Amino acid sequence: MTMERRAPVFFFAPFVSSAMQVEPAWIDYNGHMNMAYYHVLFDRALDEGLGLVGLGRGYLEERKASFFVAETHALYKRELTARDRVRVTLQLVDYDEKRIHSYMEIRHEEDGWVAATLETLSLHVDMVTRKVSPFPDDIAANLAVMRAAHARLAKPQALGRIIGIPARSELHETLAASGTRH
Repeated sequence: MTMERRAPVFFFAPFVSSAMQVEPAWIDYNGHMNMAYYHVLFDRALDEGLGLVGLGRGYLEERKASFFVAETHALYKRELTARDRVRVTLQLVDYDEKRIHSYMEIRHEEDGWVAATLETLSLHVDMVTRKVSPFPDDIAANLAVMRAAHARLAKPQALGRIIGIPARSELHETLAASGTRH
């Protein structure tokens, strides 16, 4: 028999992860944290944050379901170096019966500056069939509570960014507007 979980009374907005430290082995030949390890920090925080709605390791073991990240968009803003301590904020942007849209920021723990941002789209997966499936009612209720708490937050500027090189005419207009000579 599967136990349903009650929706928490509240969620912090945004969720703030426990403190994490950049490990010396994560530093690349440029002297800063390699981009792969930004994703390690984001992944740990996502697990921690979504664990609050009931999507942690116990959920996989008890209900034979989990969530998979299907799409991401990372923006690296500032270098992290060995032994920097960080926290990751998580904002639940939206969800539906099978998907979670979230936004995260890695912030330097002491000084508060943003090192990187990550927008993700995650899918709820039945681990027996390995197919996308609807969230159980109790998890959906928990997501609704979290979304309501996070709805008060401003929409992140980096949300929905498109990557690409601007067309020459767009670049020329941007440079002209900024007064930059080219």
